[in-house]
Amino acid sequence: MPNLIDIRRRIRSVKSTQQITKAMKMVAASKLRRSQERVIAARPYAGTLAATLASVTGRIPPREDGAPAHPLLARREEKDVKKVILVVVTGDKGLCGAFNTNVNRAAGAFVREKKKAGVEVSLVTLGRKATDFWKRRTVPVLEARPGLFQRFGYDTAAEIARSLSTRFTGGETDAVYVVFNEFRSVISQIVGVKCILPIELGELGAGGGADYLYEPAPDVILGRLLPRHVEFQLFRVLLESNAAENAARMTAMESATKNAGEMIDSLTLTYNRARQAKITKELIEIVSGAEALK
Repeated sequence: MPNLIDIRRRIRSVKSTQQITKAMKMVAASKLRRSQERVIAARPYAGTLAATLASVTGRIPPREDGAPAHPLLARREEKDVKKVILVVVTGDKGLCGAFNTNVNRAAGAFVREKKKAGVEVSLVTLGRKATDFWKRRTVPVLEARPGLFQRFGYDTAAEIARSLSTRFTGGETDAVYVVFNEFRSVISQIVGVKCILPIELGELGAGGGADYLYEPAPDVILGRLLPRHVEFQLFRVLLESNAAENAARMTAMESATKNAGEMIDSLTLTYNRARQAKITKELIEIVSGAEALK
């Protein structure tokens, strides 16, 4: 027969856990609302910046030597790509389902694929979970930012983007990729791998529409906008990952709260049955004793 004291103790423990998971769900929901607002607010700027780059890029005549209009546009042939940098973006905390595991797993698959092709991969880890995971592996980590999401803004993303751009233009790497969780909805976060350097001209278009007079010259404008474009692309990745993390944590805590409720119901039923069996046994013993005295 189950021990009633142990069952009561376990019910209290599960109820305490349920209160914690419920509170964490409410906190994640609050953070998700704010992070969603930041993602939505960034979209108009991203669209305008891309449209401006498309307009300016389409009006710069090609150079005689065939070189790109800007070093950030320098695209290597696939056979010439020997070194790449992968930026791994995870969260700083757990209790969010498979959010962090999926990113690290996708990063591992990317590293293995590139190594098979003879490409050397180095990492930049953003978030404590990525830093803790990859510091125990043999893949070199160029830069680690644990605790990044405790407090981050555009300046943080711009600093990291400038470092990556310097490595790319300096010849330390031939391409820069980022793997992260893309926020789709509260219940859907998709792991994606995106190339941020060199900048894809196909994403910007070839210009078109009305012609303009530029001051300063188009190549000068391009030189200012392209680094800003890289910075903002990385900033959007961080915003997407932060929103996806809050959504994953809210969903995980909601599921944990529901499971705790089901466990409490099951334990309560077990407790009531054990208590009823104990009372029945005591009644039988009393009746048996009374019968024996007759």
